[in-house]
Amino acid sequence: MAGEKKGFFKRLVQGLTKTRDNIVSGIDSIFSGFSSIDEEFYEEIEEILIMGDLGIHATTEIIENLKKKVKEQHIKEPKACKELLIASIKEQMDVGETAYRFEQEQSVVLVIGVNGVGKTTSVGKLAGKLKDQGRKVVLAAADTFRAAAGEQLGEWANRAGVEMIGGQEGADPASVVYDAVAAAKARNADVLLCDTAGRLHNKKNLMEELKKIHRILEKEYPDAFRETLVVLDGTTGQNALAQAKQFSEVADITGIILTKMDGTAKGGIAVAIQAELGIPVKYIGVGETIDDLQKFDSEQFVNALFSREEETA
Repeated sequence: MAGEKKGFFKRLVQGLTKTRDNIVSGIDSIFSGFSSIDEEFYEEIEEILIMGDLGIHATTEIIENLKKKVKEQHIKEPKACKELLIASIKEQMDVGETAYRFEQEQSVVLVIGVNGVGKTTSVGKLAGKLKDQGRKVVLAAADTFRAAAGEQLGEWANRAGVEMIGGQEGADPASVVYDAVAAAKARNADVLLCDTAGRLHNKKNLMEELKKIHRILEKEYPDAFRETLVVLDGTTGQNALAQAKQFSEVADITGIILTKMDGTAKGGIAVAIQAELGIPVKYIGVGETIDDLQKFDSEQFVNALFSREEETA
């Protein structure tokens, strides 16, 4: 496990290269370019953070925090600000202890997200991870709206060695969940993992669909712990934040899965999502393989963001 973590940190550092070039190199040039800490210095940092997709809310808080620390510690040199800035970003990302209760108890995990964000792949990877932890998993292919979603999930189910229910295009998602609950009970499964549709352009339909699914779960599986994860594509930056906000209006979101974080310059979005919504990023994806989806650790993320490649070699 430690090796896997180390390997993932290295991949995270590599995956964040573009974000690092986008944010960190700009900040470094400000630190070396300014001889004193003044309003202009703060404005320059603020601009780089906003351009790096950290979001206006998070950036404002980070700058306020930085100003406070500089004052308290009587810092005069811009260079001496770097560690304080890193600490302020970490503080912004802190949403308290991120719980993964669904791993420990009998649970239903609903995974939602618009098409193209890597949702079905994330469900498959999550199934594989839980199976590796010795959990008995049943997959529900309740995204019946998208052609080939069931087929794609079926491939992941085979790869992970878990059972899949549903998968017929055009079937009623709620009835797929109903069948999957029955299967999960019959097999005494630990986790029922549901891949559900995310049609944000028609929120009313999505809302009704989720309500129906929740009603079935309340009636048929009342004791199961419930988790709702929304999958967002990290490459879309502020658009991902907007999607997260919209989804939180239709569902009680308990966590975020942030995909495609490798090779994007918009990695700062992880900071914005945690800070603006107070919803934890629970998993982060930096590639195609099953090991490229890992639990998100904000401390590790910021360290990787500000790290130098050679430090981790």
